[in-house]
Amino acid sequence: MTVILVLSTFLVFILIDFFLSRKKVVEEAMEEPSSAAEWDPSYVDGFLVPERFQYHPGHSWALRERKRLTRVGIDEFAAALMGRLERIELPKPGTWLRQGQRAFSFFRDGAKTEMLSPTEGEVVEVNPEVAKDPSLLRKDPYGTGWLLMVHSPDDETVSRNLIPAGMVRNWMRDAAERLYSLQPRLAGAVAADGGRPAEDLLAALPDASWKDLTAEFFLTT
Repeated sequence: MTVILVLSTFLVFILIDFFLSRKKVVEEAMEEPSSAAEWDPSYVDGFLVPERFQYHPGHSWALRERKRLTRVGIDEFAAALMGRLERIELPKPGTWLRQGQRAFSFFRDGAKTEMLSPTEGEVVEVNPEVAKDPSLLRKDPYGTGWLLMVHSPDDETVSRNLIPAGMVRNWMRDAAERLYSLQPRLAGAVAADGGRPAEDLLAALPDASWKDLTAEFFLTT
């Protein structure tokens, strides 16, 4: 009788421990991560860097749509650094771009900054929506905020001199670290939204030169 009582008590403790452990596992599984930047491999230091895109060192991107046709835009680091824009100037269809050529102009508070084309070819289409509403560039730089469609003479010109896929994460991490070393207060601006960059990185830094800082990272100095 005593043995049965001991075994019954032991079994009760086992069952209690099982249900408590199961509850903890379920609760942990239901918890949301503090930010997507902590778990998504497409994020580097809070900045979204989709793996299927190819990147120019000056923070523009190229995405092959089909043979000899490439979509072009700018990455989230560039969009956050530029912040709230007044207008954008894009090359007209029929314009021939060379890789590394100044191709896009952005205006803010009367100042102008430029970015380089990530690829070579003829502009066959521009995004009229982003030209009308520059805020799309910040809201969705890899989607509705795209800039151009370019017809390239051959597919090799799309990837020539772009950052190798295996080095993209280190390149973006280096850009973020250089930015914070120049403007340490920006590290707090990025952390303000769970590790994601603020809507407008330089808005809280009235003494910073938007034109000079963007030109340094966009390689147009």
